[in-house]
Amino acid sequence: MLIASRGQGLAPMDRDYLADLFEPFGAVTIRRMFSGFGISADGVNFALVIQGAIYLRADDATIPQFEAEGCRPFAYSTRLRTVTVGSYWRLPDRLLDDADEFVAWARAAFAAAERAALAKAQKPRAVKRATSKVAKKVAAKPAKQKRKPADRRPVTR
Repeated sequence: MLIASRGQGLAPMDRDYLADLFEPFGAVTIRRMFSGFGISADGVNFALVIQGAIYLRADDATIPQFEAEGCRPFAYSTRLRTVTVGSYWRLPDRLLDDADEFVAWARAAFAAAERAALAKAQKPRAVKRATSKVAKKVAAKPAKQKRKPADRRPVTR
């Protein structure tokens, strides 16, 4: 299955193109996400399509494959800094020409996403609860307001 010819660039990343691309993988759900798409199977998100590129979920077991291909993790810029999302790495473009290898990488990404979901589910409830309480306490604190000098009243006795 030839998906993109070398030298011609990538095909437009629309829903139909992605459905064809992931068809050998199996049933996937493609949802609008940010300015692209999120791709999931069995309720587990394992790929992102954003900024004209496909990013697959990665973890310690799969990141070395991406590094060997010279790929980088997903990153975006804000006004203040560049944010790197180390759990999603760019798919090597060469895989768009090889459906069998593409499916192998997609399955590895799905397995990484399942491992991450399992680790999150196994996080102790006390830790979840404590983290949640701290976040609520910080959010509930009113911001301290400085008093203006004009607001100060002289004390009379």
